[in-house]
Amino acid sequence: MKTEVVPVEVMGILPTGPQGFAVFLGNEEKVFVINVDSYVGRAIAMALRGERNERPLTHELIGLIFEALSINIERVVINELRSNTYYARLILRAENEVHKKIVEIDARPSDCLTLAIQAKRPVFVSQEVWEEVEDMSELLEKMREAQRKQEREKDEPPEPPLFGEEPT
Repeated sequence: MKTEVVPVEVMGILPTGPQGFAVFLGNEEKVFVINVDSYVGRAIAMALRGERNERPLTHELIGLIFEALSINIERVVINELRSNTYYARLILRAENEVHKKIVEIDARPSDCLTLAIQAKRPVFVSQEVWEEVEDMSELLEKMREAQRKQEREKDEPPEPPLFGEEPT
């Protein structure tokens, strides 16, 4: 039996503190959150911006190894949510003059997302998980607005001193 899937993309990534990031995944219908550690959060953010380190990070190294061995990421499927933990499958296609093979590997969704973004490959969520997750579209918009406000405040010049006060 083939499992139905829903296409999603990273709608946003925002820091949640020094230890992590909230990765917002979804589409026009719904958005949900996967919390990731700061290392992977920064790797996802870099991949979204198309940036690379001077020396390859782990996810970049894996991508380079895949490329050297003629392995392509076909897709990522976030396939399970159990006890507030997401599970994912990385679907790979190895094809060269010797063989053709499709392999599914169990992996953390955060790692799968980083690799899929770097390789510009699609991300899906199983219909079962999609129906289970709570829509966080409003939270994403509130966080984006707070971030925009914070950025505006950084760019604004300091207020002029009140009449009779010395400038600081």
